[in-house]
Amino acid sequence: MTANLTPDSIPATPELSFTQGFDADRPPDPKLIDSCVHCGFCLSTCPSYRVIGKETDSPRGRIYLMDAINEQEAPLIPSTSQHFDSCLGCLACVTACPSGVQYDKLIAATRPQVERNVQRNLGDRLFRQLIFSMFPYPDRLRALLIPLWLYQKSGLQGVVRSLPMLQKISPRLAAMESILPNITAKAFAAPPPTIVPAQGEKRYRVGVILGCVQRLFFSEVNEATVRVLTANGCEVVIPSEQGCCSALPQHQGQTAQAQALARQMIDSFEKTDVDAIIINAAGCGHTLKEYDHMLQDDPQYRDRAKAFVAKVKDVQEFLAAIEFTAPLHPLQDAPLTIVYQDACHLLHGQKISLQPRQLLRKIPGVKLKEPIDAALCCGSAGVYNMLQPDVAEELGRQKIQNLLATGATLIASSNPGCSLQIQKHLREQNQTVPILHPMRLLDYSIRNVKL
Repeated sequence: MTANLTPDSIPATPELSFTQGFDADRPPDPKLIDSCVHCGFCLSTCPSYRVIGKETDSPRGRIYLMDAINEQEAPLIPSTSQHFDSCLGCLACVTACPSGVQYDKLIAATRPQVERNVQRNLGDRLFRQLIFSMFPYPDRLRALLIPLWLYQKSGLQGVVRSLPMLQKISPRLAAMESILPNITAKAFAAPPPTIVPAQGEKRYRVGVILGCVQRLFFSEVNEATVRVLTANGCEVVIPSEQGCCSALPQHQGQTAQAQALARQMIDSFEKTDVDAIIINAAGCGHTLKEYDHMLQDDPQYRDRAKAFVAKVKDVQEFLAAIEFTAPLHPLQDAPLTIVYQDACHLLHGQKISLQPRQLLRKIPGVKLKEPIDAALCCGSAGVYNMLQPDVAEELGRQKIQNLLATGATLIASSNPGCSLQIQKHLREQNQTVPILHPMRLLDYSIRNVKL
C-alpha cells in the first residue's frame, strides 16, 4: 500500500488533459480541503481503502485529488473520477478524524461535479439511468411487482441464480438481482390510512415517511412503526402524496432530481401540523436532515426546508427521547440474543447508536451482543452494491462473518439496504439467522407475539 500521496505522485496516463476540471458551481471548498493534515487516522476506518488497498481510494487520497483538480494539477476524467466513485459515502472517516475534516461535504460537492463533467461509458450511463428512473419512484416500482412475483414463483429466479450467465453478461445486473427481496402478498396491499389515532391519551401528533423500497418490500416495518408509535400515545399522519426522500439520487450527485424530490416531500408534510416527522430508514433519515443544505440556494424553499429539517427524527431517536409507555413482553420463553447492525447513516451520519440499543434492551429477555468492527460498512451504501459489486461483495462477506461470530440468534437492522445486503450474504452462506428491524421487534413485544 502507498504510504502517502501527493499531487505529483498521481500517475500520468495518455488521456490526461489539464483543461478538464471542476466547474464553478460549488466545487469542493478549498478551506475544507486545507483542514486535512494528512494524518491517516481515516485509513483504517475506510471500507474502500481496506478492500482496494490504494491510497487514492481512501479519504486522504481523495482529498489530495480534489485539491489537485482544484489547482488544475490533475484533470477530472474517468481515471481520476473512479476514485470518487469507489467511495461508499459511509462517513466513517468523519467520525474518526481528529481534525474534524468535513469529508461528507467534500464528497457531496464532488459527486455532482463528476456527473456533470465526466463522460461515462454507455453501459455505465444506461445502468445509472435505470436506477435513477426507477428506484426513487414508488409507483414505477409497484408496476414491477407482478413481473417480479412471477419471476420468483415460476422458479426462474432459482435457475438464473444457479447459472453463471447473468454474472458474465453484466456483473451489475447480477448484483441487482442478488439482493431482490422476496415478493409477498403484503407488497400488493392497499396503502395505509392517512391518519391513525393514538392508543389511549394522545401525547404527540407525528408524520411518518413510508420510503420507496421500504413501503413496497418492507411494508411490515412501516406497519410496525405505526403500531409502536400509536401504542406510545402518538397520532400518526401519513400523507398519501409523499414520494421519495431523494437519498439515492442525492448520494450519487443527481442534484436536480434530488432537489425536486425534496421539494415534493416538503410540500406533502407542510400542512400536517405535526410535532415530528418520523423516518425508520437510516439512509433516508440522513438525507431528510440535509434538506436545508440541499435547498440553500432556493429562495422559495430555503426557510421551508429548515422548518422541515427541524422536525425530522429517526423513529428510534424519537422513541428514546420520549417516555416509552407501552408495556413490553418477552419475544420467546428463553433469553433472546440479538446483534444490532449499525447502519452507517445512523451511526456516522446522524450520530445515532445508543438509542436503538436502549430500546432493544427494554424488551424482557433480550441480550445484546456487539460484533467486531461494528462501524464497518456492510457494502450496501444505497446503490453502491450494484454500482461497485466487487468491493461490496467483500465488505458484505466481512460483515456477515463478524455478525455470525457473536453467536447471536437474530440480527437487528435499521436500514432496508443493509437488510437486503445482509440477507443476500446469509443466503449465500446457507445461514438461517433472521434479520428484523427493531420496530418489528418492539411491535411484537408490545403485542405479546412470540418469535
